[in-house]
Amino acid sequence: MPAYPVTLCEAPWWFSPYLFFDGRCEEALDFHKSSLRAKVTRVMPYQDAPDPPPGMVLPGSEGKIMHASFRLGETTVMGSDGRCGGQLEFRGFSLSLTVASEGEADRVFAALAEGGHVHMPLGTTFFAPRFGMVAGRFGVSWMLIVTR
Repeated sequence: MPAYPVTLCEAPWWFSPYLFFDGRCEEALDFHKSSLRAKVTRVMPYQDAPDPPPGMVLPGSEGKIMHASFRLGETTVMGSDGRCGGQLEFRGFSLSLTVASEGEADRVFAALAEGGHVHMPLGTTFFAPRFGMVAGRFGVSWMLIVTR
């Protein structure tokens, strides 16, 4: 039996969410830049891909985004227009966002809620001065928290 803790690899690991915006990736990038102060670090349209496999790029989607990445605080989030099939849906997860102040929480939550759906209003809880849950205009579920 191995001694704990077990190191699984030499280098540190990290997770980066990859979100498929079903044809609305450019709009999502613009929103995250203007409302959440995201920094877009990469955008690759389908038309720049060398020799895509047949059927990979739907007709009319050549200018859509094959891959993008942006930074929210210390986290890299990746995104794509995906197959642009009209099936935008995010289920079974939330992105948890920790911000430094109550004022920043109020600003970010309001931006996410605009055009979205509030699941739990932002407010004081027994575990945080501000916590709330919202699905933004693109359907991504967020949990926003200010830690004590």
